[in-house]
Amino acid sequence: MKTISILGSTGSIGTQSLEVARKHNFKIKALAAYSNCELLAKQAREFHPEYVCIFKEELADKLHQLLDNGKTKDTVILTGMEGLTAIARLDGVDIMLNSVVGMVGLEPTLAAIEHGTDIALANKETLVAGGALVMKAAAEKGVNIYPVDSEHSAIFQCLQGNKRSQLNKILLTASGGPFFGRSKKELEGVTVDQALAHPNWSMGKKITIDSATLMNKGLEFIEAMWLFDLTPEQIEIVVHRESVIHSAVEYKDHSIIAQLGVPDMKIPIQYALLYPDRFDCPTKPLSLADLGTMTFARPDQDTFDCLTACIKAISLGGTMPAMVNGANEAAVAAFLDRKIQFLDIGRIVSSVIDRFVPEQVNSLEDVLNADRRARAFACEQIDKLSR
Repeated sequence: MKTISILGSTGSIGTQSLEVARKHNFKIKALAAYSNCELLAKQAREFHPEYVCIFKEELADKLHQLLDNGKTKDTVILTGMEGLTAIARLDGVDIMLNSVVGMVGLEPTLAAIEHGTDIALANKETLVAGGALVMKAAAEKGVNIYPVDSEHSAIFQCLQGNKRSQLNKILLTASGGPFFGRSKKELEGVTVDQALAHPNWSMGKKITIDSATLMNKGLEFIEAMWLFDLTPEQIEIVVHRESVIHSAVEYKDHSIIAQLGVPDMKIPIQYALLYPDRFDCPTKPLSLADLGTMTFARPDQDTFDCLTACIKAISLGGTMPAMVNGANEAAVAAFLDRKIQFLDIGRIVSSVIDRFVPEQVNSLEDVLNADRRARAFACEQIDKLSR
């Protein structure tokens, strides 16, 4: 039996993680959510964690009432970033799953590393914004970071049993999102509902929009560089519409090893939580005969500005990836609020690279300052566009 904590327990990854926990009888030490008090309370009543955290502090009284009514009085209620970092530092936890959305995930990741707790990482912004800090701290503390994103989990699996020095490159697959094959002109006037209609995956709103703009693949490009110590030239993005090959690795002899499975996040979640063991997973098996065919294509970087911006950002290095990420978070929120158009997201993200010069990252405060500056700049652009 493993003891785990889950940050982001009410989101898509968090709820699927609890399915895995339920199947394998994990003990849940702590659960954290952003604002969904009702679901968090329901999860607490089932799994009886010692701690729960609601990030929005003004909802603490509501959560307390829900838990008392459910007679879950022994559970300690925490709030805000202080609560997330407190959970990250709990003793007696085998692994902490970080599946919160956005830059919120960086500080608890660093806190868990400082405490010596292994991490199952589903929060890509942690490495996009603070990759240098996170990977250095993990190496110094001997902390393992197990990737949960399906693509990075696939790469991690394909590296098992092989010499890392013999890696040639990785093939990072992308579904292409709902707008694959469309030109910029055809993307003018795209609605929020259209952008949220992902062809293969059921995800939260922010990551679904990121998938539609291909920002998500750009973030994964940066994340892969940090996780696997790669150069930009060692990563090839391939559009694979069926989302069955989750990514692949090419070795020096030009052999390619790929990881396949149905598009279900419970597979990489379970692999991260149970590594190196493999047991029955609560998902259906893949039938290649039923699938029939698979297709592959190159991404259109001229149409999807966000992908191009991410690759340029990590090539520039320093604070630039954090700034690009911060601007994107602000722009996506504005698009979901219907303040800007779909193509404005890419324009705002790209404009950050033109506006700022990357600075060296030496501390968490360097990253947070860069994030704040980028968000402020993005908000200025949003205000102009929404008038």
